[in-house]
Amino acid sequence: MFFMSRRFTWSVIIAGIVGICLLFLPFIRVLEIVDFKTQRKLQLIRIRTGEEFTISFIHSVNRRPVYDTIRAENDLLVIVRSRYDSFGAGMPESSTGEGTLSVAEDGWIIWTVNRTAPDLTVRVGWTAEHTLLIRDLKIRLAELAEPGSAVTMRVQKINMIDFLKGGSVK
Repeated sequence: MFFMSRRFTWSVIIAGIVGICLLFLPFIRVLEIVDFKTQRKLQLIRIRTGEEFTISFIHSVNRRPVYDTIRAENDLLVIVRSRYDSFGAGMPESSTGEGTLSVAEDGWIIWTVNRTAPDLTVRVGWTAEHTLLIRDLKIRLAELAEPGSAVTMRVQKINMIDFLKGGSVK
């Protein structure tokens, strides 16, 4: 009898320690979107290492869509490529040491760069319709922040408590 109650006590203690660790240790990898100026968390989205997402927008000069693909790699973002169907101000027009320009079978232009960055800041446009596309989610950045303001995206590991209170999307 004494042996059974001792085993039960240790089981409860170990379960409690594991529970506390699950609540407070940062183990959930998220794409964190924060207000650039205040660093207030606007959105948390679970993301796996190697998972890609897209930021789409309408180019300010040629008024055509652009799709930027970004990949989460551990605690960094990798800017993989841009896809667009016409040239405009600031859009690459040829291959350089920074990236390679090619044309896909469907006629779209692909600018491949594979550049790492700790974070990515986007100024939310008034008419650019900046949209984050990840898995089956479609999030208009203007719904998270006022047009004209900037948001920063980065990969973070957070604990369960922060995930549950942080405006999370699974």
